[in-house]
Amino acid sequence: MKHLVLTGFLLAALAVPASHAAAQAAAAPKSLGTVTLAKKVMADGKPLDAGTYQVRLVAESPKPGVGQTPEAEQYVEFVKGGKVVAREVATVVSNADIGSIVKNKKPAMDAVRVETLKGNDYIRVWINRSGQNYLINLPTGA
Repeated sequence: MKHLVLTGFLLAALAVPASHAAAQAAAAPKSLGTVTLAKKVMADGKPLDAGTYQVRLVAESPKPGVGQTPEAEQYVEFVKGGKVVAREVATVVSNADIGSIVKNKKPAMDAVRVETLKGNDYIRVWINRSGQNYLINLPTGA
């Protein structure tokens, strides 16, 4: 009986760090891809210089609007030289639903497209990753 109790305590002690590590891994930013911006834009109200950035998805989401699901928008980070230089909201749309929202042909699976929107007031970063489309609209008024 004593061995069973000790074994139970040992298993419980080992399970706590394992579940903590799993939670940390789930919360770690996930790379969506690399994007090259040809001109300066604004991200989170701050200038973001032209250049190449890694775009990462973070676990945190903005508060959903009325009638919006919590997964409809997520924060992404723009990383350069290992440092987060900007953060912005991405609209998340499944591959099944993207055709009813955007008229342009979507990027290939796991690809990135950067396009200037009509009027030249916005740059759209469009990332198609694992069956989800991440649309990030950045004003050009930098």
